[in-house]
Order: sequence, then C-alpha cells, then structure tokens
Amino acid sequence: MAEPLRIALFIDFENLVTNTGITASSFDLQPSLDRLLEKGKVIYRRAYCDWARFRDAKAHLHEHGVDLIDVPPSTRSGKNGADMRLVIDALELCYAREHINTFVIASGDSDFCPLAYKLRENDRQVIGLAVKQATSPMFVKACDEFIYLGSGRAHAPAAAKSGHSKRGGAAASASGGDSKKREVPAIAREVVQSLLSRATGPLNPSFIKEALVRKVPDFDEREHGFSTFSRLLEAMEKEGLLKRMQQGRQWYVVPVDGASPPAPLSAKDEESDEEEVIPDPED
Repeated sequence: MAEPLRIALFIDFENLVTNTGITASSFDLQPSLDRLLEKGKVIYRRAYCDWARFRDAKAHLHEHGVDLIDVPPSTRSGKNGADMRLVIDALELCYAREHINTFVIASGDSDFCPLAYKLRENDRQVIGLAVKQATSPMFVKACDEFIYLGSGRAHAPAAAKSGHSKRGGAAASASGGDSKKREVPAIAREVVQSLLSRATGPLNPSFIKEALVRKVPDFDEREHGFSTFSRLLEAMEKEGLLKRMQQGRQWYVVPVDGASPPAPLSAKDEESDEEEVIPDPED
C-alpha cells in the first residue's frame, strides 16, 4: 500500500473569509483537517493574516495546533504581506524538509500559481483548498488536486451535528451527494475508456480516480450525484462502459469485452491480502 502523505498546511486566512460566506467566528477547520488526515499526517500547520482583524478565529485554530503568523497591513489600501510570507515559508520548508511530500495551500488566489508550479517542480504534491465561488480557475489547474470548502452556514461548526461535516471533509457539505441528479460526466467516460484501452491487466479503482484528478484537479463525483467513487463506477458498469470484478476483498475494473480475471495471487500475495484490506475509494 502507498506510504501515507506527510503534509504541510499553509492557510491564507483572509482569502478564505473574504467574500466567501465564511466568517472568522464560523470558520471550522475540522472538516478540512479530517479530509487531509485521511490522506496522511498533517505535520506542519500555519495560518497567515493580520490577526487583529480576525481575533474570533484564533482560539479555534490554536485548538487544532495551527501556528498563527501575524502579518500586519503593509500598505494604505490594507493589503498585507501574508501572501509573500506564506510563499517564502513554503519554499524554505520544501528545500529544508525533504520528508514533507505534500503541500496544502488553503487559498483561492491565483497569486499562488507560481508557488504551486515551483513545488511541483521539486516533486511535491500540491493540494488546493478554498471556497469554490472565490477560487481562481487558474489556481485550480496549477494544483495536483483541489478540495472545495463549504460556504456560509454549511461550514459553521454546528454543521458537524447535521452529518454534512463527517469524515470526508467540508467539500461534502457543499455537494449534497445523492440529492443531485446522477449523471456520468464526460471526463470520467474519457479517462476510463483511455485507461482500459491500454490496460494490460485489471485496474484498481484508486488508480482510475487518481488519473481523473490529474486531469481535473477539482473533480468530485458528488458534484454529479454520486456519494462515492464506487457508485460512479457502478453507474458506468450499468451503461456497459466497464466491468467490475472482485478478487478476495478487492474490486477491480476490466474491459467489458475480452475481460480476463486477475492473475492468481502468489503465496506471498495471499498472506499480504489477509493482513491488509483495500476498500473501494470513498472520496
């Protein structure tokens, strides 16, 4: 199984609470943190802004171990140097801590595109995190993956009681899952057909999801009415686009025509299969 990610989280706080429907007092990091913790260890956490303006958020962020970097306004217009400070700290960490392989930039600002490109040049994975309505499409494309936060009440701490903010992240609260009309997106058809046409064996659903996210960093099956990625694959199977088959506790995807079962497990593989369960991806 792939090694868990070692994640550094950088939060451009003012960007997340300006014209997004989220306020300093309602900002809840927990759903987003849960989403990241499903991917790996969040071992570095920093948030940048003029904290004199957003005092209501400080206690909550401290509870989650976030180091608050105070960057007072540096111009008459009120524009502060938080962006520059965040960029410098992220690059310094990239060069000084090789064990950190994933950088999360919580902002929708396209000014962070050069940072994302530089981090990816240095073989780091970049995940964006922001409110969809306040996110630049350019920054989405600059990231390897993009997670959308809920806005307004959906992002408030009380949302955890409603079930919208369960593990899976704040993005779940914004999408509505099965409440939307189910429709297999064209990009999913394209990626699956391309992968199956070149496949030399059964494909793991996680591999397909990763290929989709590489093409569309903010791809989320819930935006198309599917609560999980496995539900999307089921719908594609019903349309005759693929065939799903199970070996042990793992599901695989194979072409509809000429599909062959996975190669028999070796004794070593069987032992490994007993020790480790790899479910269908839920995100």
